[in-house]
Amino acid sequence: MRLTQPSDANFIELMSWFSTEEELSIWSGPGFRYPFDLNSFKADLKLDSLKSFSLVSREGKLLAFGQYYLRLDKCHLGRLVVSPHFRGQGIVSCLIQDLSVLGKSELKTDSCSLFVLGSNKSAIQAYTKLGFSVADYPDEIPLENCLYMVKV
Repeated sequence: MRLTQPSDANFIELMSWFSTEEELSIWSGPGFRYPFDLNSFKADLKLDSLKSFSLVSREGKLLAFGQYYLRLDKCHLGRLVVSPHFRGQGIVSCLIQDLSVLGKSELKTDSCSLFVLGSNKSAIQAYTKLGFSVADYPDEIPLENCLYMVKV
């Protein structure tokens, strides 16, 4: 598995993973348009300001997607998602590990953070297993029932 720059084919595949506005909102956070097309999807991903990566198999199959940026002096991971066909196989671990190494190096920081909805128990379990823990966020989080997790 390796991180690559996402292609339009990756984005089209990624778009197919969200069949409802609720599914999209859980993943994307606020401000993402639904229904979407390729142009609106790419624009709402803010590709010009957020580092975005596809995790692909040796054969080039899209396994996962994620982004990172600097937030509160941490490499903040966002919009993490694993293909519905490959969930439960440890791919999220590879995605987070690879994004964290790359992001911490590029952003010159030694810690990572992310947001997750409190109702997303499987994600919270995966992040906890990878060393993230719930932390206080210094500002109001604009989403209800949203947790801030940090890994130092």
